[in-house]
Amino acid sequence: MQEKPNHTDVIFNSDCIEGMSQLPNEIVDLVITDPPFGIEFSPQKSNYNRTQNRVLDGYKEISKDNYLEFTSEWMKEIYRLLKDDGSAFIFSGWNNLKDILISIDEIGFITINHIVWKYQFGVVTKRKFVTSHYHCLFVAKDNIKRRFYPNCRFGNNDVTEFGGSARYSDMEDVWQIKREYWTGDIKTPTKLPYEIIEKILMYTSKRGDLVMDPFLGSGQVAVVSKMLDRSYLGFELVPEYFDFASLRLARGEYRVSKDRESDSKQNFLFE
Repeated sequence: MQEKPNHTDVIFNSDCIEGMSQLPNEIVDLVITDPPFGIEFSPQKSNYNRTQNRVLDGYKEISKDNYLEFTSEWMKEIYRLLKDDGSAFIFSGWNNLKDILISIDEIGFITINHIVWKYQFGVVTKRKFVTSHYHCLFVAKDNIKRRFYPNCRFGNNDVTEFGGSARYSDMEDVWQIKREYWTGDIKTPTKLPYEIIEKILMYTSKRGDLVMDPFLGSGQVAVVSKMLDRSYLGFELVPEYFDFASLRLARGEYRVSKDRESDSKQNFLFE
């Protein structure tokens, strides 16, 4: 049996920029990542309706003033590590989206799609409209070589419950996918839904591909990649989050609670 390279099916408790700099060029097939928000995010704030002592502390925020420089540094590394036929999905809120877009253009990524993730509730506001969406930039190094599997989830003749094309509906660039909620006592403050990661993996990767998340957090990208027979590579600076992700990977764990009406009423922030 061929031995796996030391960057396959492994996560590191380290700064991602420093960690990625130690790896060889063009080893990654797909990047899925949700970098720090740059909005003075406080995961244990009481107005998130969370029990504070159940949310792991240590979230490493980036200041707005340094966000462009920080983004450029880590994005250069994922560009170097990504194969020519690979792609990357970079999530962002609207606050610092301009810095993500500037870095994408300056580094040389090609933007394939600007996806909008519409979730089931947003921040309750008093003097502006409610934000209930998130951005996802689908980018690649080579628009000709990049891989995409349009029939991975639905065939040309599959229809929705309303009689329309299921394949067309699934491939639109607005994704209506519900947020997920942790069960159990201990949790990280944020995570991407399983359904989003699964969808990206199916459309842009195949079994055995190496999927990287430089801001691993709860380990969700690695866990779902493992479940779908992909290899994973990740970096997480916060020791508590790293330990949490390591435990989930060791257990082959995927935890999500059912959406409940009470969740949609309670998990909001007044602004």
